[in-house]
Amino acid sequence: MIVYNQAFDLYHAIFRFLQFLNRFENGDLIEIERLRIWDFYLLFPGKIHDIRLKQTESDIRKIRKEFIKDSNNPYEKVSEDRKVFEKIKPYQLAALKCIASYGIIDKSVLNQQRVALVNKEILNEFINNCEDLPAKDKNVVTLMTSHFNQISLFGLDGLKNRTNLMESKYDA
Repeated sequence: MIVYNQAFDLYHAIFRFLQFLNRFENGDLIEIERLRIWDFYLLFPGKIHDIRLKQTESDIRKIRKEFIKDSNNPYEKVSEDRKVFEKIKPYQLAALKCIASYGIIDKSVLNQQRVALVNKEILNEFINNCEDLPAKDKNVVTLMTSHFNQISLFGLDGLKNRTNLMESKYDA
Protein backbone atom coordinates (compact mmCIF):
# COMPACT_ATOMS: atom_id res chain seq x y z
CA MET A 1 0.00 0.00 0.00
CA ILE A 2 1.31 3.44 -0.94
CA VAL A 3 0.64 6.27 1.48
CA TYR A 4 1.19 9.91 0.55
CA ASN A 5 2.86 12.12 3.11
CA GLN A 6 3.13 15.82 2.33
CA ALA A 7 6.29 16.02 4.44
CA PHE A 8 8.18 14.21 1.68
CA ASP A 9 6.72 16.15 -1.24
CA LEU A 10 9.05 18.76 -2.75
CA TYR A 11 6.22 20.76 -4.31
CA HIS A 12 4.29 20.86 -1.06
CA ALA A 13 7.46 22.06 0.71
CA ILE A 14 7.72 24.89 -1.82
CA PHE A 15 4.06 25.77 -1.19
CA ARG A 16 4.60 25.81 2.58
CA PHE A 17 7.71 28.00 2.40
CA LEU A 18 5.93 30.44 0.10
CA GLN A 19 3.21 30.82 2.76
CA PHE A 20 5.82 31.80 5.34
CA LEU A 21 7.74 34.09 3.00
CA ASN A 22 4.51 35.89 2.10
CA ARG A 23 4.50 37.34 5.63
CA PHE A 24 7.73 39.23 5.00
CA GLU A 25 8.87 42.15 2.85
CA ASN A 26 11.75 42.53 0.39
CA GLY A 27 15.08 42.57 2.20
CA ASP A 28 13.90 40.78 5.35
CA LEU A 29 16.33 38.09 6.55
CA ILE A 30 15.24 34.81 8.12
CA GLU A 31 17.48 31.98 9.28
CA ILE A 32 17.07 28.72 7.35
CA GLU A 33 16.94 26.77 10.62
CA ARG A 34 14.07 28.97 11.83
CA LEU A 35 12.14 28.39 8.59
CA ARG A 36 12.74 24.65 8.82
CA ILE A 37 11.39 24.59 12.38
CA TRP A 38 8.31 26.60 11.36
CA ASP A 39 7.75 24.21 8.46
CA PHE A 40 7.83 21.20 10.80
CA TYR A 41 5.03 22.73 12.86
CA LEU A 42 3.00 23.55 9.76
CA LEU A 43 3.28 19.88 8.77
CA PHE A 44 2.44 18.63 12.25
CA PRO A 45 0.35 21.38 13.91
CA GLY A 46 -0.47 19.26 16.95
CA LYS A 47 3.20 19.33 17.89
CA ILE A 48 2.95 23.08 18.60
CA HIS A 49 1.60 22.15 22.00
CA ASP A 50 4.97 20.50 22.78
CA ILE A 51 6.96 23.74 22.38
CA ARG A 52 8.17 24.89 25.78
CA LEU A 53 6.88 28.33 26.71
CA LYS A 54 7.90 30.60 29.55
CA GLN A 55 5.44 31.28 32.37
CA THR A 56 5.13 34.85 31.12
CA GLU A 57 3.85 33.59 27.75
CA SER A 58 0.41 32.58 28.97
CA ASP A 59 -1.20 34.57 26.15
CA ILE A 60 0.55 32.34 23.59
CA ARG A 61 -0.60 29.28 25.54
CA LYS A 62 -4.20 30.48 25.24
CA ILE A 63 -3.83 31.27 21.54
CA ARG A 64 -2.40 27.89 20.62
CA LYS A 65 -4.99 26.09 22.74
CA GLU A 66 -7.89 27.97 21.16
CA PHE A 67 -6.78 28.28 17.53
CA ILE A 68 -4.58 25.24 16.97
CA LYS A 69 -6.53 22.25 18.15
CA ASP A 70 -4.71 18.97 18.59
CA SER A 71 -6.11 16.52 16.04
CA ASN A 72 -6.30 12.76 16.23
CA ASN A 73 -5.18 12.31 12.63
CA PRO A 74 -3.02 9.15 12.59
CA TYR A 75 -0.95 10.58 9.71
CA GLU A 76 0.09 13.52 11.86
CA LYS A 77 1.43 11.35 14.65
CA VAL A 78 5.17 11.62 15.07
CA SER A 79 6.94 9.46 17.61
CA GLU A 80 10.47 10.77 17.13
CA ASP A 81 10.41 14.46 16.24
CA ARG A 82 14.14 14.86 15.63
CA LYS A 83 14.34 11.91 13.24
CA VAL A 84 11.41 13.14 11.18
CA PHE A 85 12.83 16.66 11.25
CA GLU A 86 16.13 15.38 9.82
CA LYS A 87 14.37 13.19 7.22
CA ILE A 88 12.51 16.18 5.77
CA LYS A 89 15.64 18.37 5.64
CA PRO A 90 16.62 17.45 2.04
CA TYR A 91 13.12 18.32 0.81
CA GLN A 92 13.16 21.62 2.68
CA LEU A 93 16.59 22.63 1.34
CA ALA A 94 15.66 21.61 -2.21
CA ALA A 95 12.47 23.67 -1.92
CA LEU A 96 14.46 26.74 -0.86
CA LYS A 97 16.89 26.26 -3.77
CA CYS A 98 13.94 25.99 -6.14
CA ILE A 99 12.39 29.19 -4.75
CA ALA A 100 15.78 30.88 -5.20
CA SER A 101 15.92 29.71 -8.83
CA TYR A 102 12.66 31.59 -9.48
CA GLY A 103 14.25 34.78 -8.15
CA ILE A 104 12.01 35.09 -5.09
CA ILE A 105 14.84 34.77 -2.58
CA ASP A 106 18.54 35.66 -2.90
CA LYS A 107 20.77 32.70 -3.87
CA SER A 108 23.93 34.22 -2.38
CA VAL A 109 22.33 34.79 1.02
CA LEU A 110 20.99 31.23 0.95
CA ASN A 111 24.61 30.01 1.05
CA GLN A 112 25.00 31.93 4.32
CA GLN A 113 22.19 29.89 5.93
CA ARG A 114 19.73 32.76 5.62
CA VAL A 115 16.80 33.56 3.39
CA ALA A 116 16.34 37.06 2.01
CA LEU A 117 13.19 37.90 0.12
CA VAL A 118 14.10 39.87 -3.02
CA ASN A 119 11.01 39.81 -5.22
CA LYS A 120 7.65 40.10 -3.49
CA GLU A 121 5.86 40.55 -6.87
CA ILE A 122 6.83 37.08 -8.14
CA LEU A 123 5.99 35.63 -4.74
CA ASN A 124 2.53 37.22 -4.89
CA GLU A 125 1.97 35.71 -8.36
CA PHE A 126 2.70 32.24 -7.01
CA ILE A 127 0.55 32.79 -3.91
CA ASN A 128 -2.37 34.06 -5.99
CA ASN A 129 -2.26 30.89 -8.11
CA CYS A 130 -2.43 28.66 -5.03
CA GLU A 131 -5.44 27.72 -2.98
CA ASP A 132 -5.90 29.34 0.40
CA LEU A 133 -4.60 27.55 3.44
CA PRO A 134 -7.11 25.97 5.82
CA ALA A 135 -7.83 28.06 8.92
CA LYS A 136 -5.71 25.87 11.20
CA ASP A 137 -2.69 26.21 8.89
CA LYS A 138 -3.17 29.97 8.64
CA ASN A 139 -3.15 30.12 12.44
CA VAL A 140 0.10 28.14 12.54
CA VAL A 141 1.75 30.44 9.98
CA THR A 142 0.58 33.53 11.86
CA LEU A 143 1.81 32.24 15.24
CA MET A 144 5.16 31.15 13.84
CA THR A 145 5.85 34.37 11.91
CA SER A 146 4.76 36.64 14.73
CA HIS A 147 5.63 35.27 18.17
CA PHE A 148 8.23 32.66 17.23
CA ASN A 149 9.98 35.10 14.90
CA GLN A 150 10.73 37.40 17.82
CA ILE A 151 12.39 34.66 19.87
CA SER A 152 16.11 34.15 19.43
CA LEU A 153 17.08 30.98 17.63
CA PHE A 154 19.94 30.29 20.06
CA GLY A 155 20.42 30.05 23.82
CA LEU A 156 18.48 28.50 26.68
CA ASP A 157 15.26 30.27 25.75
CA GLY A 158 15.96 30.05 22.02
CA LEU A 159 13.68 28.40 19.51
CA LYS A 160 16.04 25.48 18.92
CA ASN A 161 16.11 24.67 22.63
CA ARG A 162 12.37 25.17 23.19
CA THR A 163 11.41 22.88 20.32
CA ASN A 164 14.19 20.34 20.88
CA LEU A 165 14.21 19.62 17.14
CA MET A 166 17.87 20.56 16.76
CA GLU A 167 20.93 20.40 18.94
CA SER A 168 21.31 23.66 20.80
CA LYS A 169 23.73 22.68 23.55
CA TYR A 170 26.78 24.14 21.80
CA ASP A 171 25.17 27.27 20.38
CA ALA A 172 26.61 30.60 21.39
